[in-house]
Amino acid sequence: MSGREVDVLRDAYGSMKAAVIHYIAELAVDLAPKGVRANVVSPANVYFDGRVWHNIERDNPELFEASVALNPTGRLGTPEETAYAVVVRASPRASRISETNLVVDGALTRGVPL
Repeated sequence: MSGREVDVLRDAYGSMKAAVIHYIAELAVDLAPKGVRANVVSPANVYFDGRVWHNIERDNPELFEASVALNPTGRLGTPEETAYAVVVRASPRASRISETNLVVDGALTRGVPL
């Protein structure tokens, strides 16, 4: 999400994410003749025990609830949902999919991806 939109933090994190997306697109073009695909999977807020959103839920429940409320699905993502997106892109059945950024965010990000 931070690679596509200017987020609330407005720090170097989003710029670095955008740079990774751009770099992977360049790699996809360079490596395509060798049969190598390159894609990005961009998950938004993924919840799992012991990590950042778990800690925010515990230490700052107001921020957690506000963040969850921003997502049209009414929840954060799961590691399994993100992993599924990666597996689908890595599948041989996705052999024509390269130079893409798959946003896995439950419709959280706004705008049309370019």
